[in-house]
Amino acid sequence: MPKKQTQKTGSDKYVLIIEDERPLAHALELKFRNEGYETTVMTNGRDALEHIKNSVPCIILLDLIMPEMDGFAFLEQLQVANISTKVIVLTNLGQKEDEERVRTYANVVGYFVKSNTPIAEIVRKAKSVISS
Repeated sequence: MPKKQTQKTGSDKYVLIIEDERPLAHALELKFRNEGYETTVMTNGRDALEHIKNSVPCIILLDLIMPEMDGFAFLEQLQVANISTKVIVLTNLGQKEDEERVRTYANVVGYFVKSNTPIAEIVRKAKSVISS
């Protein structure tokens, strides 16, 4: 079940976290909130696509392997819908081919292998993208 928070449409302080790994999603949510951001956590791409029709985030943190609609299909649908929100991919897929595949989408501005990346580094990257 998606977790919804009150957010401003198009807010420059609103982060959408699409991650089915609950401990990681919760940790990211807490870290961004401590930094003054509003957050929503969604556990699959299908629900997230519906969500962003009404609440446009300033950045999306996206897992690639999820139920119902994976991150690859989500990126494809963002492109089809002409949604230009920047995306940082968080995944356990460390193959160069996977990174090259997602980097073909103009929205993708970062690619992190979750097991190799501290949450603070993800937050730093997101904040730099948001402020640029």
